[in-house]
Amino acid sequence: MTDSAPPAPLADGTLDEIRLGLAPAIAANAGFDGWGDEARDLAADSAGVDRDVARLAFPGGAVDMIDAWFAAIDAAMLAQLPPERLATMKIRAKITALVEARLTETAPNREALRRALAILALPQNALRGVKLGWRAADVMWRAAGDTATDYNHYTKRTILAGVYTATLAVFLDDESDGHADTSAFLARRIEGIMRFEKAKAKLVGQSTLRPSFSRFIGRLRYPAV
Repeated sequence: MTDSAPPAPLADGTLDEIRLGLAPAIAANAGFDGWGDEARDLAADSAGVDRDVARLAFPGGAVDMIDAWFAAIDAAMLAQLPPERLATMKIRAKITALVEARLTETAPNREALRRALAILALPQNALRGVKLGWRAADVMWRAAGDTATDYNHYTKRTILAGVYTATLAVFLDDESDGHADTSAFLARRIEGIMRFEKAKAKLVGQSTLRPSFSRFIGRLRYPAV
């Protein structure tokens, strides 16, 4: 039995592979140097990637670097919580665990996260920021096993994106032990999501069972036989 071959050097990867591979190192540098050329170039140097190639991997500059970092966080979150582990949890526990896994991945680079969110809040980047928040929520719901394709697909992601964004705001300034304040805040917000989903399911059920007025009128005109 032979050992598996070592992974190819990042410098030999595609632009997509380079983008994703450099993103965590860029984030580590961005806390000190900001999301700019210096952070990118230092990450490229440490990975043995040509600086010009690294520049090509992030044609949109800071926003592309942030996008790639968030994608790397998605991947790390899913690695922490594989399907077989999530399958043993109830939906509330799944969503909580997924959000907390994301926070764990960002914790070493909170200053980079603070700077990233400030960049995404700029008017010219606001739409991209909304899309990234939606993507994060979509990845989490899919990992949790959600397969909704109707309006529930959109409401679930919109609400979770809002909860996640609010939780990040608390997380950035949380100095409590083990980020206990953030965990408590998240638990309250997840409880809100669950109450909303239960109320929505109840309303949908009632509307399904409620007699149709138009059908009633139709039967008056054309009695069933």
